[in-house]
Amino acid sequence: MIDTAYENPYLLMTPGPLSTTEGVRKAMMRDWCTWDDDYKEITQAIRSRLIQLGECTPDHYTAVLLQGSGTYVVESVLTTVLDDDSKLLVLENGAYGRRMSTIAKTARIPFDIHSFGETNPVDPKVVAARLDADPSITHVAFVHCETTTGMVNPLEEVVRVIKQRERSVIVDTMSSFGGMPISIEALQIDFLISSANKCLQGVPGFGFVIANTNALAQCEGRARSHSLDLFDQWKVMEEHGGKWRFTSPTHVVHAFHQALMELETEGGIPARAARYAENQARLVDGMRTAGFHALLPKAQQSPVITSFLYPSADFSFAAFYESLKNQGYVIYPGKLTEQMTFRIGTIGDIHPGDIDQFVRVVSRLHRFHR
Repeated sequence: MIDTAYENPYLLMTPGPLSTTEGVRKAMMRDWCTWDDDYKEITQAIRSRLIQLGECTPDHYTAVLLQGSGTYVVESVLTTVLDDDSKLLVLENGAYGRRMSTIAKTARIPFDIHSFGETNPVDPKVVAARLDADPSITHVAFVHCETTTGMVNPLEEVVRVIKQRERSVIVDTMSSFGGMPISIEALQIDFLISSANKCLQGVPGFGFVIANTNALAQCEGRARSHSLDLFDQWKVMEEHGGKWRFTSPTHVVHAFHQALMELETEGGIPARAARYAENQARLVDGMRTAGFHALLPKAQQSPVITSFLYPSADFSFAAFYESLKNQGYVIYPGKLTEQMTFRIGTIGDIHPGDIDQFVRVVSRLHRFHR
């Protein structure tokens, strides 16, 4: 039986859903009316704060909230932004880049995919050459932090070569926005996508898009889906003071509002990024001492999630997982297609002291299982 008390039975060492604060959980203990002005004001406050966190000006950028998981929001962007005269290039080095191409294929969006392999970052020079060779490409989409491995792709460099060639940029920052500084307007990103339950430390239930207002305004009538029409969602929020088109996850929205206030109290994105980086560095050092080695080199590693290689051919992830869970920690299985790995997240309400305790437990368990 799962303990239904408010205390968490274990710490989520995952990239989202993640362990949240008591304040965020308590924020969900009140009911809200979606039509009420108080609730719509919360939505508007969230939209405004997201623009600030993305280092944007409201004259040029807008934020749109959308019900569902992060993948719903990615699909909303791709199926609203691209019409039959557009062509998408997906830059892929993991499962979430491949998911973009699956969405495009399902929606019959003209697209190409360029794969860099699961353990290589997106190469800006290759992107530039690909765009120069195919002038029919109008939009480029890629993942900033590919949680398949924990790879962080060179956002600024990749966006720069795309914008130099006057193509539109769609960036999935699901696992990085709020935990790594991103200057959306300075980079001229057209559509940035993220989720409530990642580095901003809310709970699952909705995602959001920070969009160039002029680019979004051109998308009227393009949507291939009624529910996922990003333009209409934006239009209703703009014209009705924060109203969602359809029933919104009210408790989740209020929890996210609380999470944004807690981010500000912590010191904003710079302070959170520093904490996550410290968590990840301590994790890698401690795991190495315990006999586990990270898949990626330090230069390519994000502070969000780290993949570790199996230490031996007879290593049982299932047994290791259950032992850790019994000690109060939940981790992630691997997602690579060619190498045996498991993954450990370092975001959420996790602090360096938690990491130190975790690696002590890992060291003890690994000695037992060998």
